[in-house]
Amino acid sequence: MKKLLSAAFVLVSGFTAHAQQLQTSSLYDLQGILHNPSVAGTGKSNMLGISYRSQWSGISGSPKTATVFGSFDIPSFGIGIGGNIYQDKTGPTSRTGISLSLAKHIKGDKGVFSIGIENRLQQYAIDKGKLTESLGASDPVLGATDSRFKYDAGFGISWTGKKLQVGASVSQLVQSKLNFYSGNLSRDEEARLYRHYYLHGLYNWNVDGNTVITPNVLFIYLPNAPLAYQVGARQEFNELFWFGGGYRSHQSYMLSAGIHIGKKFTIGYAFDNYITPISSFDNGANAHEVLLRYNFSK
Repeated sequence: MKKLLSAAFVLVSGFTAHAQQLQTSSLYDLQGILHNPSVAGTGKSNMLGISYRSQWSGISGSPKTATVFGSFDIPSFGIGIGGNIYQDKTGPTSRTGISLSLAKHIKGDKGVFSIGIENRLQQYAIDKGKLTESLGASDPVLGATDSRFKYDAGFGISWTGKKLQVGASVSQLVQSKLNFYSGNLSRDEEARLYRHYYLHGLYNWNVDGNTVITPNVLFIYLPNAPLAYQVGARQEFNELFWFGGGYRSHQSYMLSAGIHIGKKFTIGYAFDNYITPISSFDNGANAHEVLLRYNFSK
């Protein structure tokens, strides 16, 4: 029995090699530096905000992510700074961390070229007690909560103009090992923090002076996992309210809406309807995300 449970735990640890380890968002473009440190301080205004995302809402142990984020321009030094603090829980696993970003801005006549670096410190934890409850047995390999503190880094570049922004980045460059398993079973794979590669872009199309349509796209790639993409568009009226829609590859359709209060405070909501690995015929095949953001004048 011990070997059987040990093997199960190795499978849980090895699963991290085949799925995204870093959170994403249906409202990622409103959170600035979530995927690319170089965009810190490149927005129209400095900002500070929070978001909360609950996936597969009707299923016990489903993913839940809380994030506090910020992005600020410091023109006197030609740099931008930003960061986020996050907690991401899925069943018996959780990640709690802080990410700090520094971007160098090179301004031109038509836009800003930016180079950014990211420093990330996170606690990756597994509640082994919950695993024993699920497996219905007690095993020395699956003891109390175990956690690892790991450092990692990222790099990104971007170009931001009056209408267009494009960028590319990579996170978890160090690929730190997690090393949760301490048994003597052989393993084909080793749990670690794998590199995530991002390519993103958006365009602000001013339709008639009052209406702006912003199509956006995000590609995510990491080893041993299929290329993922997220595409959508947001339509904004008089800088007062907006609504949008999108599609996340092999996963869900997205709807979103929000309002700007006094051009300072933004409230946003996104709803995802999953089509795989669970569908609308299954209980809780939805995701809900709420965003609150305050914009400071530059």
